[in-house]
Amino acid sequence: MTEPVLTIEGVSKRFGAVEAARGVTLDLRPGEIHALIGPNGAGKSTLIGLTAGTIAPDAGRVALAGRDVTALDAVGRARSGLGRTFQISSLAMEHSVLQNAVLGALGRSGRVMRLFGNVMRDRDLTERAAAALERVGLADQARRRVADLSHGQRRQLEVAVALTLEPKAFLMDEPMAGLGAEGTASLTAFLDTLRGEAPILLVEHDMDAVFALADRISVLVYGQVIATGTADDIRRDPAVREAYLGEDAA
Repeated sequence: MTEPVLTIEGVSKRFGAVEAARGVTLDLRPGEIHALIGPNGAGKSTLIGLTAGTIAPDAGRVALAGRDVTALDAVGRARSGLGRTFQISSLAMEHSVLQNAVLGALGRSGRVMRLFGNVMRDRDLTERAAAALERVGLADQARRRVADLSHGQRRQLEVAVALTLEPKAFLMDEPMAGLGAEGTASLTAFLDTLRGEAPILLVEHDMDAVFALADRISVLVYGQVIATGTADDIRRDPAVREAYLGEDAA
């Protein structure tokens, strides 16, 4: 069996009386999209933080490409090859599309930014950023201010920024949020091609997109994974239907 690219093993986190993650174990394998779904309050955001390094676990470990990264913060995990997109945009709205992508490439290099203008004259960084923009279809938007982009284009840019990290795995937090039907269809098709570049752990509420994309789905309820399997497995699972999908999902 192929070794997982990303492993979350026995991860737990408590906030006061609330146990937001309870011994969660799952993995992400090469070339796959593994979707994480669950009702509001299930602990998905906490698990994303634990995986990304923005939240420290009370117990358990996270490994990336066979390396234990549990002790690393979010910056350290990004430099180790974990490319993340956010539910709420973290882009620099007043900067250009290219400038945002260059900042991502700078983070991958591990260098400290001094004068932004000097960074923009760094050929290696700008070429890496331009290649990422080309990959997501934003090359012709490079000089535009991010604030002037459509919501869907900003989602594309977030993926481009993640690509500049040359990721071993993607962590995507509700990339379809706020997109209309056309934008969702376009992004779904793009993510389907992206899995060949690096596998994707996908948190998403759009079940049509989840069932279209996911090789495996894990269902999180009250901080615990209650089922993992293919889309058909999840649709048929009575515990999942009762806890989350509803009877009409069958």
